[in-house]
Amino acid sequence: MTTLANRPNSALLVIDVQVKVVADAHDRDAVVAHIAAAVEKARAAGVPVVWIQHNDDNMPKESEGWEYVPELVRAESESLVHKSYGDSFEATELESVLAAGGVGRLVVAGAATDQCIRSTLHGALTRGYDVTLVGDAHTTSDLSKYGAPPPDQVIAHTNLYWQYQTAPGRTGGTVSTADLDFTAPEPA
Repeated sequence: MTTLANRPNSALLVIDVQVKVVADAHDRDAVVAHIAAAVEKARAAGVPVVWIQHNDDNMPKESEGWEYVPELVRAESESLVHKSYGDSFEATELESVLAAGGVGRLVVAGAATDQCIRSTLHGALTRGYDVTLVGDAHTTSDLSKYGAPPPDQVIAHTNLYWQYQTAPGRTGGTVSTADLDFTAPEPA
């Protein structure tokens, strides 16, 4: 149902699963395994995987913490988008990468739930994309000392509200890794 004309294709966005970002993330190993499974499902279905990699003063390019976790390996043919803001579209070439592939539906996984995942979900929906969040393939660190809920509650809340997210001509949604099926036809 995307509002983007002539954009019938899907893509998987893998956002910021970098050493420093997920070093102390909630349920890190299980989430990374779910992301790896989502990547394999996308590849098997011929769906493009777009890797998003954050950098800023606290995590400069080429630093050890900036690198993607070793469990996830980007294929040479897969796009890599560098960003410096929470929303993966902001001041990046992501839109042009997706437009070139005729992509109007995004499936999102990665980190951090309460920052770059939420910003990208909302940014994509606002820009006209249908956006599905892989509910067990995103994580965040414990920021409760700053007043945030515990990470399991941040993740659960994000999954809950995104499950029902809509906008004119666009839909959100949440799916588990086990139920993720890139070969299924889009609902009418």
